[in-house]
Amino acid sequence: MIFGYRILFRIELTLYYYEIMIEVRRRINDVADKSLNGPPLSRVDAEFVIGLSDEYLADLISAVFEVRKICKGMTVGIQILTNARSGNCTQDCAYCAQASGSATDIARYRMVEYEKLSGNGKLAGEKHLARHCIGLSGLRFTNDEIEEFATAVRSLKSESELPVCCSIGFLTEAQARLLKTAGVDRINHNLNTSRRFYPSVCTTHTYDERLANIRMLQRLGFEICCGGIIGMGENSGDVLDMFFDLREINPQAVPVNFLIPLEGTPLFGADVSRLSPEYCLRALCLARLMIPQADIRCAAGREVYLKGREKEMFCAVDSIFAAGYLTADGQSIDDTIEMVRKAGFEYVIE
Repeated sequence: MIFGYRILFRIELTLYYYEIMIEVRRRINDVADKSLNGPPLSRVDAEFVIGLSDEYLADLISAVFEVRKICKGMTVGIQILTNARSGNCTQDCAYCAQASGSATDIARYRMVEYEKLSGNGKLAGEKHLARHCIGLSGLRFTNDEIEEFATAVRSLKSESELPVCCSIGFLTEAQARLLKTAGVDRINHNLNTSRRFYPSVCTTHTYDERLANIRMLQRLGFEICCGGIIGMGENSGDVLDMFFDLREINPQAVPVNFLIPLEGTPLFGADVSRLSPEYCLRALCLARLMIPQADIRCAAGREVYLKGREKEMFCAVDSIFAAGYLTADGQSIDDTIEMVRKAGFEYVIE
């Protein structure tokens, strides 16, 4: 009799877990359908995705892949990044090797030689990459500095039609108009984290200043690249807050970085154990579901946290960097192209 009860209990327990599995998979598909057809994902939906247990990751990736294929097909845009002005920044962003107070051993220069900009632009064109991204350290720039950079952009655009994106701090409206006329197509200005957590990352400017700068650039007609960094000590609620604010901005591109704690920065030695491949993949899936039409870019940290998981990553992501980041090395262009192809995707030729 006791044996019979045990068998019955096991059957009931199996049926219970089966019902849970069916319900979780139904919710995953429901969230994916909302991403495409509305209504927009709710806070509860986002919490469900970011908190999903690893055993359902394959189901989540499969559902997100359908969203990705509808919105972005099977292509991956590869960008190259040039650090045009390095170090000596007045801001105290805790993650950044170029920030004030950083002791990281990096090159420091006011403006890179034009030959470097031109060479990277030509390399991007020869490799048929999607975009040339140019970063300049600093918060604000003089009009003469902006004119100097605008002159360089004009020369780049005369040599190639490759789209140009720049990350350039806060601009005045007049400076932004000058860069737009020169040929800058897109400007990167990240939120980096949530409004709540932002003072833990930077104290020399505010979250609202960043938002105001982005709104001004959008009003002038720039495409916007805007994302953040995960792994700086924030909680999952902060990640969700950031994604909800990003959805409201509705940028053309959303770079999702995973913290690389650089020696010499305040975040060197930070606990990044939370950044498991599974957590990173869930975050990228959430980005795709929250802002399905945007380019979702897995940026810094890709080679560290998602090595060997690229095929799963590309089920959510349609954009990556090659050849390194502003102050950190990365995968070579040729190796990146080969990695994209081996994962079963095609890299963008524009």
